[in-house]
Amino acid sequence: MGNRSGLLGTFEQVVLLAILRVGKGAYPPLVREALEEGLGRSVSRGSVYVTLDRLEEKGFLESTQGEREPGRSGHPKRYLAVTEEGAVALREVRNTLRIFWEDLGPVLDAEVET
Repeated sequence: MGNRSGLLGTFEQVVLLAILRVGKGAYPPLVREALEEGLGRSVSRGSVYVTLDRLEEKGFLESTQGEREPGRSGHPKRYLAVTEEGAVALREVRNTLRIFWEDLGPVLDAEVET
């Protein structure tokens, strides 16, 4: 694997993918909404922020602060973008998983013997 941290965790993957789906103007609440919609379950605010911080530390994500907004108690929005390194990491995970999934349809569709 090319990235420093090995494979991305599942939640890290879906967070990066949610940011890409939201597109320009992505910020944490919109990303959380995209996650909840895509996963079909609620996602804690804390887990999103911890994961965003970790992804930014790894260099897979960058954030910029917008202008201060009166309706947000003066807090600026944190805008998010997947870096090229983040896109490379996602492609590596996708390619690795494709290799492992290849030809397993019949095995997974059959009854699993224990």
